[in-house]
Amino acid sequence: MGITKTQIFNKKQNELATLFKVLAHPARIAILQYISHQKACICNDIVAEIGLAQPTISQHLKELKSIDLIKGELSGKKVCYCINLKKWKGIQQELNTFFDKTKFNCC
Repeated sequence: MGITKTQIFNKKQNELATLFKVLAHPARIAILQYISHQKACICNDIVAEIGLAQPTISQHLKELKSIDLIKGELSGKKVCYCINLKKWKGIQQELNTFFDKTKFNCC
């Protein structure tokens, strides 16, 4: 398998690709949908809602945190997760810009 040549693409292209890669799993979409409708939630709440094992949910949460899309705050011995609204709005703006600049002039 060849090496990807990310260095030939600009920063925005690489950031969007990373975002899409993280979002490219249905479990992560389900987690985001669940978290976005809660004030705060604990990993076990997500496990009960989504139906995947706790280590699997934790791995998906780690991926979402890697792009700063969610935040986790320690609450006693548990971590409370919530959407990082600043990042969420930034992504929304980025995608709007991306789609707004797309011209549909092909066949």
